Amino acid sequence: MRSSNPVFSRRGFSRDNGYAGFNAAPQAGAPAAGANPYAQGTAANPYATNPYAQQDTQHGTPQAPPSTGVMTIDDVVTRTAMSLGTVVLTAALSWALLPVDEANLGKSYGIAIGAALVAFVFAMIQSFKRKASPALILAYAAFEGVFLGVISSTVSTYISPGTVIQAVIGTMCVFAGVLIAYKMRWIRVTRRFYGFVMAAAMGFVLLLVVNLLFSVFGGGDGLGFRSGGLGILFGVVGIILGACFLALDFKQVEDGIAFGAPREESWLAAFGLTLTLVWIYLEMLRLLSILNGND
Repeated sequence: MRSSNPVFSRRGFSRDNGYAGFNAAPQAGAPAAGANPYAQGTAANPYATNPYAQQDTQHGTPQAPPSTGVMTIDDVVTRTAMSLGTVVLTAALSWALLPVDEANLGKSYGIAIGAALVAFVFAMIQSFKRKASPALILAYAAFEGVFLGVISSTVSTYISPGTVIQAVIGTMCVFAGVLIAYKMRWIRVTRRFYGFVMAAAMGFVLLLVVNLLFSVFGGGDGLGFRSGGLGILFGVVGIILGACFLALDFKQVEDGIAFGAPREESWLAAFGLTLTLVWIYLEMLRLLSILNGND
């Protein structure tokens, strides 16, 4: 099963043997069948020559042996910091170098839309690659930052100077809240949870596309998802979906470490977390823009 996120589809750590996080948990005395894609040597598994995971005979849980080639939480944090840092840096540069005043708004918007399309292409290429490509992930982050910088500057200039800071703080709060809830096991990621989130996300994206088509060909606000009470409701739903995908991302990281995923897989974790946080920020920015615009 592939793990996905609300913006782009991406492969999980157990790409050739199913998503480890949604297999049955290992039982005492024997691991669950197929639960660890890195533990056995098969032609389909590119990591077959290195049995990363070991079985704890006392507790029956997968244990990663000491190895420089195994993914750790430090690897995930470092790669995520690099990816998000690239987004923030290019967003700050585009904010400073691409003014959104009346004389330059069209040019800046054109560059931002072009950057968003390039970021989309890079993200889709990485999503279907069998291995993580740091260059692709960082390139995606750079172009996504250009888009976010122009959009954020526009909101700050024409709606409310404090909206961007509020959106950043709101995104950080959602991340911290989901992380705490996940660590406390208030959120349990199961197959049912995964299926519900994916179905809701597909419906959400479909409504976004329909709304865009109505706004392009019919003019105005399309179906009304960008203003008023319906826009507020749509924004809240978008943020909740982003929070759900954060839980899926945390599960993926947890399983990757538990089952001894190779270190390069930490780039996939960073990629997924970056995509999800960008999604949450954009939804938060849109929601706050509606609220502050109504003041």
